[in-house]
Amino acid sequence: MPATQTFKSHTRYYPLFHFIIVPLLLLNFIFSIYITIHSWPGWQHTHLWGIVMALVLFMIAGVARGSAIKAQDRVIRLEERLRLAALLPAADRAHIDEFTVPQLIALRFASDAELPDLAHRALTKNMAPKAIKEAIVTWRPDHHRV
Repeated sequence: MPATQTFKSHTRYYPLFHFIIVPLLLLNFIFSIYITIHSWPGWQHTHLWGIVMALVLFMIAGVARGSAIKAQDRVIRLEERLRLAALLPAADRAHIDEFTVPQLIALRFASDAELPDLAHRALTKNMAPKAIKEAIVTWRPDHHRV
């Protein structure tokens, strides 16, 4: 069973991406620059192309990660809007579309019991996502985000 999640422990690293792929791609980019500098002027076009391709691989990893997070954010947005529609009083339901995506993402950690009050405060005070997370008393963990 995963450890209890709190505001201080809710961030999550994806070990394969954060600790293996990104460092190796960064080393590849640095090594490409090193090889180019130390073999200049021989094969300069080939080595310069190696730098470009190392940079492209690094950028592909960033785009892939960004796309995965964007897809997760869209799912979270949908889930939280449905959850808010079920838990908010009728007067507040009309304002569900006024939440920003970062606010909805932060609200996903609030328990069902405290969500209506926190959602109302988030809208009326235009709370930042960090402030929303800090205001949560009963944390609802999300162990599936990558």
